[in-house]
Amino acid sequence: MWLALNIVAEIFRALWARKMRSFLTMFGIAWGVGSLLLLVGLGEGFRSGNRKQMDSLGENILFLWGGQSPAIAGNPQSGKLYHLSYADYLDIKAAPHVKAASPVLQRQDIRAVSETGSYNGQVIGVEPQFNGIRYLPMQQGRWLDAGDEAERRHVAVVGSELVKVLFPGRPVLANILLLNGVRFEIVGVIEPVGRGDNNSTNSRIYVPFSTMSMYFPVKGEGNAKAISFINFQPLVRADHELARDEARRVLGVNHGFNWHDPDAFNDWDTVKSAETVSKIFDAMNLFLGSVGLVTLALGAIGVINIMLVSVAERTREIGLRKAVGATSRSVLFQFFLEGLLITAISGAIGVAGAAGLMHLLSQFPAPDGFDPPRIVPFSAALAMGSLMIAGIVAGLYPARKAAMMAPVEALRQE
Repeated sequence: MWLALNIVAEIFRALWARKMRSFLTMFGIAWGVGSLLLLVGLGEGFRSGNRKQMDSLGENILFLWGGQSPAIAGNPQSGKLYHLSYADYLDIKAAPHVKAASPVLQRQDIRAVSETGSYNGQVIGVEPQFNGIRYLPMQQGRWLDAGDEAERRHVAVVGSELVKVLFPGRPVLANILLLNGVRFEIVGVIEPVGRGDNNSTNSRIYVPFSTMSMYFPVKGEGNAKAISFINFQPLVRADHELARDEARRVLGVNHGFNWHDPDAFNDWDTVKSAETVSKIFDAMNLFLGSVGLVTLALGAIGVINIMLVSVAERTREIGLRKAVGATSRSVLFQFFLEGLLITAISGAIGVAGAAGLMHLLSQFPAPDGFDPPRIVPFSAALAMGSLMIAGIVAGLYPARKAAMMAPVEALRQE
């Protein structure tokens, strides 16, 4: 024990005697570790923020809008426009791989007026199952139910941001809202969705689909029975492409065009988008991690270099120690431990620096689509594992060179 403490003390004296060289070497390793953790942490924050944005829509959502059926394959400008209908929705809802679906009527030209304010925002007509497909947590009151839809009740559910505009500091539930002069009773308020006030869900008004279609159908000639779009979900996440193809087949049959032509459809598969984004983030993390590992490797090379220089400078000291009885094993252990300590201390400084910087960044509001960076356990384990290998290599080779010196030859060195 006493011998080990003496060796550690001797190591720190040697490092202190070459302060600038030791500092620069340790800085290189600390920079490499910190860069690796920070770069991967930033990428993971971007991934997490993007995932939250997708989750604010709902789980495994597919969107389907009206489109244009090309008369010439590969030419989306040819052919004719088609609009979605309620019959399309019913057929898609009955498809084998579709778990749930909802028709959506959407207007943005309806004026909402309360006793204290007015607002021009989105009014959306949906069926009760819509809040099982989309992420719409209730803050107050209730969601639309089957009775509202069947009886075409004049009830509405509003977003939290719209409450601030139309009912500042006043009770909301059971209050009356005029939509283009038609009276609606507010029965529920949706919790804020997304980051801050930037999600348009917070400014929407939801009413029963049957009521919306009676008072506020889609505008345009021949569109009286059209719907704006359809939201649906696959039975399981892995079936999203099967559900999408079944919906496309329905439209092809109902509207008389080739459903195999991708140019005929205007749809969005959020599952596929999420998988694509995840692959991009994986590639980005691999690239950023590689940059950090290269920096870390350069730092390890610096440790090997400083240890070789240290061995060369202390050749006479090594010869003298071996002449008075020091074994090759003790010399090997001292120089090996010196290289290992340099990498370990540098790595700890790099981890602490990266963690401190990430904590500091988390105190500031993050841009939309970003979460504060955080240490990823895998990248931290990779950094520490790389450090262990670097420490062993950086300490073992110079230590072995020192231990193999013959005392007589070492004492002859100037």
